[in-house]
Amino acid sequence: MTPLTYDGKITFFERFEADILSGAKTITLRDESESHFRVGDRLSVSTFETGRHFCDIQVVRVEELAFEALNSRHAAQENMTLEQLKAVITEIYGEIQTLYLIEYRLL
Repeated sequence: MTPLTYDGKITFFERFEADILSGAKTITLRDESESHFRVGDRLSVSTFETGRHFCDIQVVRVEELAFEALNSRHAAQENMTLEQLKAVITEIYGEIQTLYLIEYRLL
């Protein structure tokens, strides 16, 4: 069996770990500084707070998305309500207009 090779790393806040591992969270919304991921990339996933590795993912879709275009489907993919999603994004990024949707699957 060929060992898995990684194309990069990504971090998530610890509060999202259980949702990622259960498959309930299947996308992440990031700012332009993390828009470089490409379909097929295999990423090592760690917690933002401590850098502890907890899984590996593969990117299946990357697309630009306006904050105003967020909808209930995006919220469901993040395993939260639309109001919660908008609040979390604003908490992390402030008044952001353009996001990058990164859809992934667990490896």
